[in-house]
Amino acid sequence: MEFIRGIDMIKDDFELPERLVTARFNTLFTRSAHRWYMKLRQAHGHQSWNRWKTQIINKWANEAWRFKVEIAFESSKFNADKDKPLP
Repeated sequence: MEFIRGIDMIKDDFELPERLVTARFNTLFTRSAHRWYMKLRQAHGHQSWNRWKTQIINKWANEAWRFKVEIAFESSKFNADKDKPLP
C-alpha cells in the first residue's frame, strides 16, 4: 500500500522515532479515516507503528474496500446542472 510505503520511507530516511510517526496521525487522517483512527486510539491508546500498519491494511487494503471504491467510481456520474467542474 502506497501510504504505508511512504511512511516507512520517511521514518527510515529521517530516522524518526516511532512515537513521532504515530503522533502525526491525528492531523494526517481526514474524514472517515480520522473518525476510524480516533475510535481505535481512544479504545486502545498508543499503538506501535507496526500495529497501526496492520490496522490500516485490514481496514483499507482489502478486497471488500477495493470493491466498494470501484462500485462508487463506476456509478458516479457528472451532472452539469448539479456538479461544477474544477476551475
